[in-house]
Amino acid sequence: MPARCYRRAGRALGVVRCGEPAMDRHRAIVRDPRICGGEPVVAGTRVTVRTILASLAEGATPAQIVAEFPTLSEANVWAVIRFAAASAEEDIPLAAIPVAG
Repeated sequence: MPARCYRRAGRALGVVRCGEPAMDRHRAIVRDPRICGGEPVVAGTRVTVRTILASLAEGATPAQIVAEFPTLSEANVWAVIRFAAASAEEDIPLAAIPVAG
């Protein structure tokens, strides 16, 4: 069953099939209301983006995360990092740049 590709507002939605290998952050991260309550997860798994980011925040390396979650690859972990970076870039308001005058 296809799941929607998780992308921010203003970007077209793509479609991926669960379990399909995907390394692009827009194809590796999916949302499906039947999986983990619709939280963003790595495609083909039940591992949430939040879980991976929390592990990284606690100091785990991508290799350690893969060892803990064997359904993941290091490429999946890096896709989550790219996804989070892009999400932060879109969500964090930037202060106005002062104009020298």
